[in-house]
Amino acid sequence: MNDAAAHILWAENAGNSAIAEFIEKTLAGGVRRHVAVPGGSTPGPILAELAKREMDWDNLQFILTDDRQVPEDHSASNLRLLREHLGGTGAQILPLFPALVPPHFDLCWLGMGTDGHIASLFPKMQATELSAPGVIETVPEPLPPEAPYPRLSLTLPALLASDASMLVVRGEEKRRVIEQAIERQNDLPIARLLAAAQCEVTIFWSEE
Repeated sequence: MNDAAAHILWAENAGNSAIAEFIEKTLAGGVRRHVAVPGGSTPGPILAELAKREMDWDNLQFILTDDRQVPEDHSASNLRLLREHLGGTGAQILPLFPALVPPHFDLCWLGMGTDGHIASLFPKMQATELSAPGVIETVPEPLPPEAPYPRLSLTLPALLASDASMLVVRGEEKRRVIEQAIERQNDLPIARLLAAAQCEVTIFWSEE
């Protein structure tokens, strides 16, 4: 077993409720907790399920792993979606901005594209240079047609600064990308994260 595989747990075909329960348990304890949350369509139903739970919301701070550089009320804004789902809970929702110094996270929740990108760290991109935990401005190459916007993204060191990590991914193609990343058969952003992670990484995978 290689180093990457040693700290990875697979949770297959877990529903939104089970994923929300995992998040709830990870963030329990009655102390200040910091959570990195992805954007896109997949997190929405999970966040909606999470918002129903009786958590210590006043002690929770949510920060996006990445966002599109659009107005906060834009349909493509991840911040807008996060506020729609969690805005009524009492949790603190912190927008990304270039000068932000991210905290050490209690949980870093990630999604992944079929090209192996995590947050807005793409295999090919233009980006500001920053090797420490922080926020960079990025432009994917090529721009995804469904979201043709420049981005803000936490850096890889910021994503790695966490006590626990989780990925929620769908489909056989993404599973193959992750399996190849674990075996170091590629050098995609997901492979770099898994190789460098010092905490347990739980992968919630389902066929659809």
